[in-house]
Order: sequence, then C-alpha cells, then structure tokens
Amino acid sequence: MKAIVYKKYGPPDVLKVTEVEKPIPKENQVLVKIHASSVNFGNLVLLKGEPFLARFAFGLFKPKYSIPGGDISGTVEAVGKDVTQFQPGDEVFGDLSGCGWGGFAEYAAVPEKSLALKPANLTFEEAAAVPMAGVTALQSMRDKGKIQPGQKVLINGASGGVGTFAVQIAKSFGAEVTGVCSTRNVDILQALGADHIIDYSKEKFTANNQQYDLILGVNGHQPLSDYKRALKDNGIFVHVGGSEAQMYQAMTMGLWISKTSKKKMGSFLQRPNQHDLIYLKELLETGKIKPVIDRQYRLEDLPEAFRYFEQGHAQGKVVITI
Repeated sequence: MKAIVYKKYGPPDVLKVTEVEKPIPKENQVLVKIHASSVNFGNLVLLKGEPFLARFAFGLFKPKYSIPGGDISGTVEAVGKDVTQFQPGDEVFGDLSGCGWGGFAEYAAVPEKSLALKPANLTFEEAAAVPMAGVTALQSMRDKGKIQPGQKVLINGASGGVGTFAVQIAKSFGAEVTGVCSTRNVDILQALGADHIIDYSKEKFTANNQQYDLILGVNGHQPLSDYKRALKDNGIFVHVGGSEAQMYQAMTMGLWISKTSKKKMGSFLQRPNQHDLIYLKELLETGKIKPVIDRQYRLEDLPEAFRYFEQGHAQGKVVITI
C-alpha cells in the first residue's frame, strides 16, 4: 500500500510517499481502508520533534512512528476475531494518535476503541476533519474548563481547526461565546453562531474590560497576564495551542496563579476517547456542530499541505484525500 513515511525529524520535505506492507489486523483490531485524513498541530509536533519535550514520547533522536497521521475516516475491510463493535463495510472515523499513529496511508490496523461509526450526514472528508480537533475542543471546555450554561466564554484563535469546533460546542452547552479572529475570518464565526466577535487586528480582547468565566487559548502570543485580567474570579483559562513560550508559561506561571488566586490557569492535552467521538457524532448528526474545511490535498501532496498548515492561517481544517 502507499503511505507517507519519514525517518528523521525536519521540515515537510522529509515526508516521502513509499510502498509499505499492508497491515494485518490483530485479534482486537479493525483494518480500515482510509479515504481521508487531516492535519493537526499534533502532526506538526510529530514531524518536527518540537518542542523538544515531545521527543520523550515520539522518539528522542528519530521518529518512533514512521507513518504519521492521527485523524482518519474510511471503510472497515476486515476485523479481528475479538472485535465486537464493527463489521466489514461499516463506515468509521477515529483518532490514531493514542495507538501508534499511521493515518497518512491507504490502510491502517487499529484497536476498535479508537473508532466510532461515521456520522451518516458527513462525507469522508468532513468526518476526517473532526476527531482530534473536535475532541480537543470538547475535553478542554467540558473537562478542564468546567463549562456551564449561561457562562461567558472567550475563544482566542476561534477560526482554526480547534477553534471552529470550540465555538459550536460552547454554544451547544448554552454558553455566550466571544470569538477572537482576524478580519478575514469574521464571516466564518458569524456563520458558526458566535455571539460576539473581536477582530484582533482592530482591538485587543482586553480593551473592552469584559471578563469571562472560561477562556480557551487556541492560538496567539498574549502574555498570561492578559488572560488573567480578562478572567472573572473563579474563572478558568485553558491553554490548548499557541506559542511554545505561552505553553511553558501556562505550565509554570499558570500553576502559581492557580495556587495564589481564585483564578485557575493551565494547559491541556487531548486524550483520544471513543465515548467522546460518539458524543461528537451525535452533535454532528443533529446539526449542532459542523466541520469547517479550508483546503483539501492529495496524499502525495502532504508536504505542501504541511507547509500551508504551519503558516498558522488555516480557516478550519486542512484535509487529505487518500
């Protein structure tokens, strides 16, 4: 089968289309013929080995996983003897980041717990845009941010992959949502139902003296002091993306702020979870959320897709058709 393989950390040019052995599913695995995948920030970390701390999980000197790619959607081709949830012909989607990656390929053999049935109203490309970004948005707000109906929520970086899902998921929880984005993305946030939109090229989110119950930092380079000022007492700031410096601030200074004030600040890493995939499937099928796709690339054009993605201006998700 065809797969994208890389043997060293580096720029997108290290990714090569290669013929590799088609996997055979083990007893608890499902063999999926992959129709689409998508690019996430985690894929960029896996590609470059940056920040360096990530190498303790992904391989210190060279990549531990030779085929990158987390999000997938496709059709079940075969199942192991212990698989109970799926059968050949089922259309599925899932996240392989917790079971060895391998999504940028024509086939993958994965544990059944990494998959869910694909939302019936979505194409394979749309479904592939959901798992990592959608689950990140859900877990960061529900589990870390303790989101509640009626709360005021600010999402900084609201027009990217995680951000577009976060706006919609926050609305599904009954929150009043403010999205921060650039001028060219205002229309997207309006279409997604954001209650208020701040164009960061025209004003800072701290300029209006508004305070929020929950702030999600998906992108940006603001100092933690800006977020702290914009939080209500007992408010929560969750860092899920942005500059590397901001990540370390959230892990260190955020811990100190959380211990010495009523405001809570910290970072968050998504954990693949089948139950959350199923939860998102229900939101997708009822029309409460929908994926936003910026661009689509073929598998052999993956390096170009990464070059575009790492610029940081994608409107929603970058999808790979296989």
